[in-house]
Amino acid sequence: MAVVDRPPLPETCAAPPAPALWVGYGHAVYLGPSLRLEPHSTAVYCLAVGVDAPLTLRVDGSADVVLRSVLVPPRAVHQIVATGERMLFCYFDPGSARAGGCLERMAAAQGGFGSGHRAEAELVGLCGAPALDALGILDAASGPVLGPVDERIDGVIRSIRAQPGSPVSAAEFARDTHLSTPYFLRLFAAETGTSFRRYRLWARMLHVATAVSKGSDLTRAAVDAGFATPSHFSDAFRRMFGLTATALLTGGVEIVVDGP
Repeated sequence: MAVVDRPPLPETCAAPPAPALWVGYGHAVYLGPSLRLEPHSTAVYCLAVGVDAPLTLRVDGSADVVLRSVLVPPRAVHQIVATGERMLFCYFDPGSARAGGCLERMAAAQGGFGSGHRAEAELVGLCGAPALDALGILDAASGPVLGPVDERIDGVIRSIRAQPGSPVSAAEFARDTHLSTPYFLRLFAAETGTSFRRYRLWARMLHVATAVSKGSDLTRAAVDAGFATPSHFSDAFRRMFGLTATALLTGGVEIVVDGP
């Protein structure tokens, strides 16, 4: 992967705020100390930005690459080594408008990895705000996106958000909206940028994050959100983000959730 030739960004030295994780529908943002993860892969796209200094990308079979920002594709085993105090990680569901927008904003690509986000300076600047401006970071990373416009899908989305643990199937939603199941699934994906199954997974993740942010027990919150067992939630979280929820929470992270 070629290193993008661009003026270096200034290294920051302000006292960092507490680490924060913002979870939305189909995307999430983490800002805080390096998580010091071992080589791993995720089920989503991950934009990594070294807030205070460049980062090192390690991929087996390739030489280490020093960058300020890199977009890691789903299921790619890699390791991010931070050289500064703080890191920004933006997670995007594959196929979503935000994932596509972020891909378009990378200056170069090789082996599925994107390098040199064109809004590096803006992203670093946003990370210096007193509080996490997740929507501002997402828009800088991927551009603003529109919500669903089909009233039938909008109603289904509202239902999923209100009751993420409900066992209502895609076939039942299709019947209630007077659509065939195959057409409903295609329309849902077109309107949301992800599959029905994955959207429900994000909704359940957000429900757990909301409950935990209000002081609920992680185990109870996972079951209430519709995960069969706490280990089911833990496995799903690790596949998506590359680490366990417990490891993240023990780091003192503040959890912020998307609005209704």
